[in-house]
Amino acid sequence: MDKEYTTSERIEDVINALPYIKRYREKIVVVKYGGNAMKDEELKHKVMLDLVLLWTMGVKVVLVHGGGPEINEVMDKFGKKAEFIDGLRVTDKETIDIVQMVLAGKVNKTLVNYLEEKGAKAVGLSGMDGRLIEAEMKDEKLGYVGEITNVNVQPIFDLLEKGYIPVISTLGCDKEGNAYNINGDTAAARIAGALGAERFILMTDIIGVLKDKDDPSTLIPEITAEEAEKYYKDGTISGGMIPKVKCCFDAIDRGVKNVVIINGTVPHSVLIELLTDEGCGTMISG
Repeated sequence: MDKEYTTSERIEDVINALPYIKRYREKIVVVKYGGNAMKDEELKHKVMLDLVLLWTMGVKVVLVHGGGPEINEVMDKFGKKAEFIDGLRVTDKETIDIVQMVLAGKVNKTLVNYLEEKGAKAVGLSGMDGRLIEAEMKDEKLGYVGEITNVNVQPIFDLLEKGYIPVISTLGCDKEGNAYNINGDTAAARIAGALGAERFILMTDIIGVLKDKDDPSTLIPEITAEEAEKYYKDGTISGGMIPKVKCCFDAIDRGVKNVVIINGTVPHSVLIELLTDEGCGTMISG
């Protein structure tokens, strides 16, 4: 009897998800998978499985990823200490070589492999491929940290048209071929905007924007641009959350229909957000 009840509940859940499946079928959903949300290998597999499920349903998934912890790990092996200014990694010539090796190599190809072994078709790209992300030096004191000057998403459209999940590492380059380390959230927002995505999901390692950073029950479920200005001033949105929220508004300004910050360390948070009434995290609205 319990088994029958449990099965019925599962079927009911699928039925309840149908309106959302219809909404996102053939629509582009950009998922930014942040470095701090990628530390647990078991959880990483679950996130990839969620994306494969969406892809199987006909959602055009675009995965943009970071890899800060992995970069730090390799830098340690090379005897280099990570240095940050205003949340951006100071990137000298040796560091940009490490960033390129880790992001476009190990991290990108691992995620592609996970998606493929779970049944999807996936192709890895860096922002340097096809001049997807063109950039220039942001500030000399930061070294090879890039300011995006142009985003060319035609390679992404081409892959989506052929049924692939594009997996993108956030490197950029200039006309001279210099590689740049690009802030992952900023790059993902620009890509989502250029694609005209239906949804931009920013996965991080916290539940969303909190009124009290130490109390998850104070989650703010939705923030408008006007409210954000107030939260900047009173310190509710502070530290690393400031650039995340600002890039979300940038995505909206560039044409993304819906943007949300969610906790990527919660199993199936992407599916909860996309396929249920409940949702999760903080929605950013214009």
